[in-house]
Amino acid sequence: MMTPRQLTDITRLVEMRGMDAEVLAQLRQIYPGLYFTACLDDDINDVEPALCGAGVNVYLVDRRQHCLRLTEDFESASGVVLALVSDEVDA
Repeated sequence: MMTPRQLTDITRLVEMRGMDAEVLAQLRQIYPGLYFTACLDDDINDVEPALCGAGVNVYLVDRRQHCLRLTEDFESASGVVLALVSDEVDA
């Protein structure tokens, strides 16, 4: 289970430090047992982010049934996807 406070703290860390392997490792150390991964926001479809930050959208992950799936339910969330938002517009 995740809390809205955890999600806010995670997002703030990514906003301050950016997204790289070191930040993911730090998050895994701070929140043992939670799943963390990163991708581009364009890779995610049909789900609204649980939280929108500066340059990153955060989605909740449910991995209870041996398959990862996105969820909007904090009770079933066991991790997050940190999806980087591109400011570039395709011409």
